[in-house]
Amino acid sequence: MTTTGKYLRLATRCAPSTSTAALQDAFRDPTSPFYLAPGEVGPSDAEMWPNGPPGFDDAPGRPGTLEVVLARQADKHAREAGYDPLSFWEQKIVWGDLDSFRHLNNVRYVRFIESGRMKYFSELAKCLSAESAKNMLEGKGKSLILKKISVNFKRPVVYPDTLLVSHRPHSLEPTRFHLSTSLYSYSQQAEVASSDSICVWYDYDTLKKCEAPADIGALLQERAALCVETHHHRVR
Repeated sequence: MTTTGKYLRLATRCAPSTSTAALQDAFRDPTSPFYLAPGEVGPSDAEMWPNGPPGFDDAPGRPGTLEVVLARQADKHAREAGYDPLSFWEQKIVWGDLDSFRHLNNVRYVRFIESGRMKYFSELAKCLSAESAKNMLEGKGKSLILKKISVNFKRPVVYPDTLLVSHRPHSLEPTRFHLSTSLYSYSQQAEVASSDSICVWYDYDTLKKCEAPADIGALLQERAALCVETHHHRVR
């Protein structure tokens, strides 16, 4: 095995959930902790790193680290698929999220989708009046209630990993709308689950279904149209 090949093996051991392609990209990036200059060879033994090999969390947030490289890939995937950037929510997987089969428990997907949905609504609320925002986020006056959710499990998720949860509204009607959701794995560089939810406008004072408040309804129409336009532009 060549010295560079040994370096690839050692770097992969550092970030076992990262693809070889991503690591090779990191080798070519001068800002990456794995960077190899032209003509340079990597260490042939892990002991050649006095402080241990550079890890996934070294210099978090620094351009070129694997964490940032994979986050950019996830962001690019979600945008090209037509998901609203206002909804993007990073969900780190912790050991306790796994079940006895050693993969992410199915119930956790629904919780992660819920967290992403509330993050999305919180971002949308910043575009509304103080009263409308308060009602929507606290379930007062005219707000939202979840009617239905379905989840399509595509790939098992294991620890460690980070998922990008993204949403886009569609099929808007006066009293309801749908939210499509994507859960994208940084480690697998692929969508691991998708979901569709039905949200209903609900008057918490009268405890009855109602039509969307004018300002929120218009905002959702705007975001839905933007998602469709972005997706169609990417497809072309």
